[in-house]
Amino acid sequence: MSGHSKWATTKRHKAAIDAKRGKVFSVLAKELALAARSGGGDPSSNAKLRTLLLKARTANMPTDNIERAVKKGTGELPGVSYEELVYEGYAPGGIGIIVEVTTDNKNRAVGEIRSTFTKAGGSLAAPGALAFNFHRKGQFLINATAITEDALMEIALDAGADDVINNGDHFEVLCTVHEYDAVAKVLEDKGIKPESSEIAYIPNNTVPVSDPATAKTILRLIEALDDLDDVKAVHANHAINESLFP
Repeated sequence: MSGHSKWATTKRHKAAIDAKRGKVFSVLAKELALAARSGGGDPSSNAKLRTLLLKARTANMPTDNIERAVKKGTGELPGVSYEELVYEGYAPGGIGIIVEVTTDNKNRAVGEIRSTFTKAGGSLAAPGALAFNFHRKGQFLINATAITEDALMEIALDAGADDVINNGDHFEVLCTVHEYDAVAKVLEDKGIKPESSEIAYIPNNTVPVSDPATAKTILRLIEALDDLDDVKAVHANHAINESLFP
């Protein structure tokens, strides 16, 4: 999800997200181990690891957990081998969903994802069926009470961001994948803590959803996918009117 829909969902499920902090730490630990395995444990020479360390600190992940995950990646501590996968699927209403996975068991992951789609009346799609509808961008969602638009615009654009979008109650900062690390670092240095920060699949076009029952089914499906242990992130191209949820 991106833009206003994602912000609304972020606010609506904030308590649930806080309650599932252990899941957040588990996902980050897998990503940290993968990054350390592929690029080494020194963040000064491993941009991906450096970015994940920023994200882990933003999520208040304990230092011991971070260090243990990195050491598992470098082989200093024993650990399982993870792989990163992307699955695509359709939700009711023709909504496209991209699911990012970090897992040590591909068969388990795809089985759970397929079952979750099916239970919601959706289906998995063939690889590449939906990817062309999305583009990869760094995305930061920032509460409008945290900073003024002019101040954020100056900071973000100077850091390498492409755009700052004013969505009323929040700002959306977008940048290229290459600039994500730099923008994240500058926001941290300036004391600006995003509500959400990730390399996201941003939809080229969104699909409007006006039926309340369909909207609820889509949101339940996204939440169910996000609850799966192997799922790192879920992205969708829906545009749900907030008036459907008074």
